[in-house]
Amino acid sequence: MQPAKLLIIACGAIAREVSAVARSNGWDNVRISQIPAELHNRPEKIPAAVEQRLKDFAGEYDQVFVGFADCGTGGQLDKVLEKYQVQRLQGAHCYEFYAGSQVFAQLAEAELGTFYLTDYLARHFDQLIMQGMGLTVKPKLIPMLFGHYKKLVYMAQDESRELDHYAEAAAQSLGLEYQKIVTGYGQMAQDLQQFMQQNEAKVIKWQH
Repeated sequence: MQPAKLLIIACGAIAREVSAVARSNGWDNVRISQIPAELHNRPEKIPAAVEQRLKDFAGEYDQVFVGFADCGTGGQLDKVLEKYQVQRLQGAHCYEFYAGSQVFAQLAEAELGTFYLTDYLARHFDQLIMQGMGLTVKPKLIPMLFGHYKKLVYMAQDESRELDHYAEAAAQSLGLEYQKIVTGYGQMAQDLQQFMQQNEAKVIKWQH
């Protein structure tokens, strides 16, 4: 019996973590296709980008899963996925599915003015936030854009001290109180495992 051919269309900001989950479970029949993480800054473009990728791979895979939350699309991504009968990760954004809905709600309740980082965002903070939002050349914009924030919470997928350093530097750049919590892969890993189970995919161990 041949395993089902499965495709995960993932945001570039979590593709590394999706790949790690696939490797740790021995899912050798899964292909991961990345969509540029820069769309984090242009969420209105995410639905069209995902739909184009679904069209590009139409008929090539037995099942497709989308590695995005709503990600600021205001429900527009779900309209695309409903048309193609494709599932996505649970939650409004990656912060929620990493931390879990309950923990994220507690964090938000404790301090509404919180800016969140994941491993990816900590690693690429300068490129995506400081440079991407023009803050490097116009630092006076920082209080204008981030003045309503009080805390930066780094949701760590691993225990890398290097990334912790980047996250601390990001908090300092924005003038925010710093907090780190270790979430691991959270609900994302559970959703991917459920997707595999639902499709009764035959797991083949990675060849070493």
